[in-house]
Amino acid sequence: MYRFLLSARWAGVLLVALVLIPTMVRLGFWQYHRHEARVARNDLVARNLGSPAVAFDGLSSPGWSVPGDQVWRTVTAQGRYDTAHEVVIRGRTEPGGSTIGYFVVTPLVLADGKGSVLVNRGWVESGSDAASLPAVPAPPAGEVTVTGRLRADETYASLGVKNRGGLPERMYKVINSAEQAKSAGTEVLGGYLELASSQPAAGNPPEPLAEPGHSDIGPHMAYAVQWWLFAALVPVGVVVLARREAGQRAAERAAAPAAAGEPVAAAG
Repeated sequence: MYRFLLSARWAGVLLVALVLIPTMVRLGFWQYHRHEARVARNDLVARNLGSPAVAFDGLSSPGWSVPGDQVWRTVTAQGRYDTAHEVVIRGRTEPGGSTIGYFVVTPLVLADGKGSVLVNRGWVESGSDAASLPAVPAPPAGEVTVTGRLRADETYASLGVKNRGGLPERMYKVINSAEQAKSAGTEVLGGYLELASSQPAAGNPPEPLAEPGHSDIGPHMAYAVQWWLFAALVPVGVVVLARREAGQRAAERAAAPAAAGEPVAAAG
């Protein structure tokens, strides 16, 4: 009754099913691992944002690379803003929006003389054209104490952008302490501080950057379950198709004598 399963057509159907099942299982585990990574990232962000503030220069030094488990940690720094070496970072999106503008990065010369800390003070609108520097609100004058989130240096590779050069003076594509140290000819501590608060506060600061979200786990777990369900349904679908074709073939065989004018034997 099921000898048709040995046909070339059904061999192809079974081969496709055998390929689909492990592929869907692997896709499910890929989404599951993405879910785990998202949960771990949320836990890290929540833990570091809630950590007691530590001095930036107590963690960092020139050339230091921020470890992954230290990103978003609450840090403080005390000193004076060096507006002569202030820069803007192009191609950045408005917090909570879609307008493209600039981040304002101002070095803070530390009061203890250990160098400078790059401070991302927030977002500003673009200038009149791509070659013009935007209008940037001035930072507080005199000595300030800033608190914010520790961030790792950006690189062209990590952001997927190319360093083509040719940008106007004081305009960059990445926030990178080594690049700024070379440009300014000063010592700059590795990483940078994403500003959350300042004492004293600026009168008209750039638009501040919000804390990163850390509650949304995303759809990856649901996608994983879907892929595994699809994998389980493949053999079910093959069985249903095989039974349907077997039923159709049986009905065709039963109808063949009647179509030829021959009597059909009664059951029993």
